[in-house]
Amino acid sequence: MLRRNVLLSGALIALFVLAVVVAVVVARPSAGDQSEATTPTPPGAAAQVVRDDSHVLDDAGEGAPVLVEFLDFECEACRAAYPLVEQIRQEHAGELTFVVRYFPIPSHANAMNAAVAVEAAAQQGRFEDMYALMYQTQAEWGEQQDSQAALFRQFAQDLGLDMDAYDSAVADPATQARVEQDQQDGISLGVQGTPTFFLDGELMQPESAEDFQAQIDAAVNG
Repeated sequence: MLRRNVLLSGALIALFVLAVVVAVVVARPSAGDQSEATTPTPPGAAAQVVRDDSHVLDDAGEGAPVLVEFLDFECEACRAAYPLVEQIRQEHAGELTFVVRYFPIPSHANAMNAAVAVEAAAQQGRFEDMYALMYQTQAEWGEQQDSQAALFRQFAQDLGLDMDAYDSAVADPATQARVEQDQQDGISLGVQGTPTFFLDGELMQPESAEDFQAQIDAAVNG
C-alpha cells in the first residue's frame, strides 16, 4: 500500500461522516436519497454486483480487491464522498479495482438525465471525464426541478465530444436502459440509498470515514 502523504481534512471527514449517516449505511438511508423504485431485476436475470459492461475506473488485475459504488450524480452525500473515494483510488493505484454503477434516485429530478449524459459520454470513451464533471458542477444544477439536459449537453461539448454521436446516444432508449440495468441490480442487491459501496461483493456498512478507509486498507493488505 502506498503511504498516505496527506490526512483527510476535518471538513472532509465531517462531510464523509454525513454521507455515511445519510446513505452509506443502507439500514438507515436518507428519506431524500432513498430509492422509490421497487421493481427487482426480472426473473432469469440475476442481479450482479459487477457486470461485464460495468464501468471500471481502475483495474488492478486478477485477485485485487474490488470496490463498487452505486451512485447518483445529484446526491449530495455522493458528492461529499467523492474526494475520499478519489484519495483512496490514488493511494491504492494498481492495488484496488474500482467500479462505478448508476443508481439515480427517482426523487432527484435530474439524476437520470445526468446518468444518461455520463453514459452517452462513456460511449465515446469519456466516462471518467463526465463522471468527474458532474460532481464538480453539482452545485450549479443539483436540486433543480427543470431539466438540465441542455447544460449536460454543454458539458459534453466542452469535453470535445462528437455531438452528433452524443445526441444520438442520449435519444437512444438503450442508453437509459443501460442506466436502469444498474439501478435494477442495485435494488435487487438491497441498495436503498446512495452512495452504497460493496467490497469484494459484500455490502459495506462503515461507521466513519476512518472505518471505510480501514476496511479497504485491510482488503488490499490482506
